[in-house]
Amino acid sequence: MVELTLGNQTVKIDAGELVSYKKEDYEVIHQKGSPGWRNADTEMFPIIGPTNEASFKVETPKGIGLQDQHGLLREMDYALEKQSATKAVFIKEYVPGEEVKNSKYPQKSDIEFLSWPYTFSFSKEFNLTDSGLEIQFKIKGEKGMPFMLGYHPAFKLYSKDIKVKTATKTITLPEILAVGSRALPVLDCDTIILEDKNNVTIKAEGFKNFMLWTEVSNMLCIEPISFYPYAVSQNKLHTGFKIQEQTEEIFKVYISVV
Repeated sequence: MVELTLGNQTVKIDAGELVSYKKEDYEVIHQKGSPGWRNADTEMFPIIGPTNEASFKVETPKGIGLQDQHGLLREMDYALEKQSATKAVFIKEYVPGEEVKNSKYPQKSDIEFLSWPYTFSFSKEFNLTDSGLEIQFKIKGEKGMPFMLGYHPAFKLYSKDIKVKTATKTITLPEILAVGSRALPVLDCDTIILEDKNNVTIKAEGFKNFMLWTEVSNMLCIEPISFYPYAVSQNKLHTGFKIQEQTEEIFKVYISVV
């Protein structure tokens, strides 16, 4: 367990997973073991969304990638690269065609191994600052690699009367629950405020969209995404790809408590 501390803020990271972020005694992150979801956060890469209706195959310029829901990155282990009192960096590396064991097989999936026809390294950096927690994702890969990126943190809810606010709308918990497993899209948006016992601001750079998901009243996933996958059929998922234009692509998420 990696712990970061700055003033009245503390962060706990377990093998790259953000399992706690507290400001004073206010816990921001959904606690593992509580109803709703077995994780606290994860990443969706190189695809977002389900693939079972497309036989787990995703089209790329270099051939077919075998991907289960939300991609193979979450099936890989992070290695701790750097650590200080306020900063920690974790990394995953992949070589083309390497088979990655699918943890959903055979109970929840028909595909045993996942693969991707491109090489990449993926780093996740936590940086605790006076204004909050910054999480930076750095993708190093070959130019022309197609990908989607989504960050999937779960936030603890203290009330059923929470509100999710953007610059143009207010969304309630019943509205999110009504959408179910598809998740509610919030497009062309870079900042969301979760109004609860305290207010939590989630600001994203590089993603351009969010989606909101929960099936319980004690937790809410507020997910920055590069593409909303349910906008297309699963065999057209490749139409939502970003293309790696630089050898290094950077995305950021800022979480702050007021």
